Amino acid sequence: MTPARPRLSPGQLCLLLALACAGLGYSLIQQALSHLDPLAWIPRLTFPDTDPMAMAVVQYSLLPRMTMAVMVGAALGLAGVLMQQVLRNPIASPTTLGVASGAQLGLLAATLYAPGLLVFGSEWVAVAGGAAALLLVMSLSWRRGLAPVAVVLAGLVVNLYFGALSTVLILFNQEEFRGLLVWAAGSLAQNNWDNVLHLLPRLAGAILLTALLARPLRLLELDEANARSLGASVRQLRLLGLGLAVFITATAVSLVGIVAFVGLAAPAIVRLMGARTLIRKLVWAPLFGGLLLLTTDLLLLQYSDRLPSLIPTGAMTGLLGAPLLLWMIPRLAMAGTGRGMPAGLPGASRVSAARLVPRMLMLLLVAFGVALLVSQSPQSWTIDVTGHWDAILQWRLPRILAAGGAGILLALAGATIQRITGNPMASPEVLGISAGTAIGLIITIVLVPAVTMPILVAAGAGSAFTTLGVLVLLNRRSGFQAERLLLTGIAIAALFDPLRSIFLANGDPRIQQLVAWMSGSTYYVDMTNGLATMAFALACLAMTPLVVRWLDLLPLGTDTAAGLGVRVNRVRLLLLALVAVLTAFATLIVGPLSFAGLLAPHLARMLGLARALPHLLGAALIGAILMVTADWLGRQILFPQEIPAGLVSALLGGAYFMWGLRKH
Repeated sequence: MTPARPRLSPGQLCLLLALACAGLGYSLIQQALSHLDPLAWIPRLTFPDTDPMAMAVVQYSLLPRMTMAVMVGAALGLAGVLMQQVLRNPIASPTTLGVASGAQLGLLAATLYAPGLLVFGSEWVAVAGGAAALLLVMSLSWRRGLAPVAVVLAGLVVNLYFGALSTVLILFNQEEFRGLLVWAAGSLAQNNWDNVLHLLPRLAGAILLTALLARPLRLLELDEANARSLGASVRQLRLLGLGLAVFITATAVSLVGIVAFVGLAAPAIVRLMGARTLIRKLVWAPLFGGLLLLTTDLLLLQYSDRLPSLIPTGAMTGLLGAPLLLWMIPRLAMAGTGRGMPAGLPGASRVSAARLVPRMLMLLLVAFGVALLVSQSPQSWTIDVTGHWDAILQWRLPRILAAGGAGILLALAGATIQRITGNPMASPEVLGISAGTAIGLIITIVLVPAVTMPILVAAGAGSAFTTLGVLVLLNRRSGFQAERLLLTGIAIAALFDPLRSIFLANGDPRIQQLVAWMSGSTYYVDMTNGLATMAFALACLAMTPLVVRWLDLLPLGTDTAAGLGVRVNRVRLLLLALVAVLTAFATLIVGPLSFAGLLAPHLARMLGLARALPHLLGAALIGAILMVTADWLGRQILFPQEIPAGLVSALLGGAYFMWGLRKH
């Protein structure tokens, strides 16, 4: 059965977009030169004698911006086709492989710590960052033979991790980066033709080199043995193709920041429109990418006065691109079923929970004591065993209680969802539940004038449950296949980045507290919130015996659990609702990127706690230890500055997750 022929060809689709761009562009120019009759401004663009200010806006702002949009979109579309062809992966792109975020991180780090490198050109710093990200992605997926799912999963995790590192830099250098925040979100604003003239020869050279490589690159559609038999050097072709894609992406990022998902959308859409061969994709994807980005930018400019705030074009393409990725994931061939919770990881052996859990409790008490009493002063380290109790109880105890309680909640949520899905790499953070919760909370904070804690908990739980519903809906037919579930969750988490970028770019007066919260800071926690978080966490921990039978049986499979009397669908729904509430409450305290929900259950299983009750108890204790330790480390590492507890645990947890990907 042949696939249905698309109603529009790539050429017809590009023609429609070109007509839309022409209409929108004409409307914007006419608005800028409203004192002139329609079309009377066309001959004056070359001879701006009348109203030089208005004509300058058109000549040096609007027209360069429109040209830049076309060129950047074309560059990203071309990079996307190259990556997909070289890796034989239909959802490879500069965004999904972390290249764009690596380039941005390189530029931010160089701006702060090595500004002398920028003398040689910001694009080379961006190229180095993008190449480092791509090398990391390939090393993480090398054991899987660069399988499409493994590569994209590694790329999305690297993207989130580098995003967290960029957040650390921005958090501590907001004054230095204030002018760069709009750029980082993907701004196409221009005030002359310099960037256009900078990008033009590089894009032209990349197109020419791609044309020369087009015929050899077609051989990569064959397996390696056949490609070599036809005289192709597969390794050199891959290096050339990926190097060219990284260079194009990094150059674009150095000029306009991250423009998300155009490199994914352009090749995907022209392929759906019938461009199946490499040559046709190389022709139509850059053209469609340029027109798509131009259309998005012109629509934002046309309706900017009706929008509640500034929305950078790159952030808008991210908001549009994440749903496209969600739509494409079910159509990606997976390597295996990925079902079933293993009894333990390599090197793990079952141990007596009666001996291990008390030891972990003692370790938690030690962590509490260190976090409460040990600190730095400008002169030396101090142990506050006498005096200063008022300050300790007012400033340290609430955040320690909150961090510990949030760690327990995330660990319980992570352990529960790992056992429900049979996926030891699942967690609220990796599956996008924390990010979905954060999106709901941000929208609530913006729209509701007087926000209270019950309103935030309700909004967070509702958005977490909605995210879970999307996960279930998109993965039900695949039987909750492990890799597909992870990809779906990370794609949902990718929606959070453009929202964060929009807030950072707008300079909202609430941005300082929002950035601190999104980074997982416990700075604003008072005693009431700290006690409430710990009390809720302990109450949830006390109720775990009520669900342990279900959690012991569900990993055995649907048929086995149902045969033993479990109403599987009803129980899963109830447990997922519980995960939503736990995640919402914890996200309010430590933000959406802590990774405690991944680390704690995983470490508990590595220690040999395989049965549900000891697994939940051990994970809860480890989660509390991790978050309390992260909060203390965040206060000490860069004293007197603080790294939020959520970011510390995210950096540690992200590194651990990447190690897990490479190991298993």
